[in-house]
Amino acid sequence: MASREEKRNRFKKLAVYRTNEVLRRLKVLGNCANRSAYDYAEEEINKIFSEIDKKTKEIKGKFTFPDKEKRFTL
Repeated sequence: MASREEKRNRFKKLAVYRTNEVLRRLKVLGNCANRSAYDYAEEEINKIFSEIDKKTKEIKGKFTFPDKEKRFTL
């Protein structure tokens, strides 16, 4: 079984790599903003970024830590 430190190091290595990949791909997407090469409507751009925002919130939710002390109240 992997130690906590090994898990931590594995997470950091993969998180850095994968984050940089996402940032690189977003930069590539930004190249589509070149109006001399592409034609697009504001509606299309809104749809693209709405989907990116939705997926970002979904994934971020996986990283939240539930408050174990919190109890149900009315």
